[in-house]
Amino acid sequence: MDGAPGAVVQTLPSPAASQPGIQGFSYADLADLTLTAQVVTGVTVVKAERLKGELAPNLAAGRARFLIEAQTGMLLRGADGLAGTISYIADVPLDARGKAPKLKKARFILLANRVPGRPQEVRLTSPYSQLDWTQTTESTLRAILTEATAPSAPPLVTGIGNAFHVPGAIPGESESQIFLTTSDNRPISLSILRRPGEQPQWAVALGEIVDDSARAPAKGTLLWYRLACFLPPRLPEKAVAALSAGNAEAVRADYRHVLQQLGPCGRTIER
Repeated sequence: MDGAPGAVVQTLPSPAASQPGIQGFSYADLADLTLTAQVVTGVTVVKAERLKGELAPNLAAGRARFLIEAQTGMLLRGADGLAGTISYIADVPLDARGKAPKLKKARFILLANRVPGRPQEVRLTSPYSQLDWTQTTESTLRAILTEATAPSAPPLVTGIGNAFHVPGAIPGESESQIFLTTSDNRPISLSILRRPGEQPQWAVALGEIVDDSARAPAKGTLLWYRLACFLPPRLPEKAVAALSAGNAEAVRADYRHVLQQLGPCGRTIER
């Protein structure tokens, strides 16, 4: 294969920064990688040729660059299919002795983009985009893509629009609504209900109407990821500019509660 696609080289996250997950990656890491890739496919390595010197420019220390030929298997994402055999370049870590791993017959899941005009080549989207195949890895990526392609898939959150707060009829009772902005202008809102002597209850509505079916998202789901990883850390002042000082502070407190309940995004690799 002439003119092999170049590999993207970045600094790997340190083990201390990694969260529990597949190969040390969190759900957010896997969602980041999966949702931006044109192709998600399982492969078995047929041939791996190590590239050195001028054939491996900008190679990070402690890594080896390989030109890999692989047979494709299951295809989780990839419009128009994929060739039975593909080639790509991957940078892989050396072991503690400085030795490169044996890649022939190894099974991986690739997160890649197509190379225009070269149907038998793909380009990995990042240094982290060759994942060891396991059933857990496949199931997690399959679940992410299934949610992302469903008609009810949550939109990408881009920010916060405005917010409202209504005190209840008795002290300690109130409801806040926070309307989010999205990449495709589909409505999504947060509602936070407080009652005396009870923990605040919050929910997400994916539509114009907030009804009893709205719930807080479970962690490790696409909706949770869209919120935990894309909501701003603080409520912007413009969202509460039209409210009284007391109502504005109540909405800020409710927003902090939502962020606390969502928990950290857990992203360990730079986007």
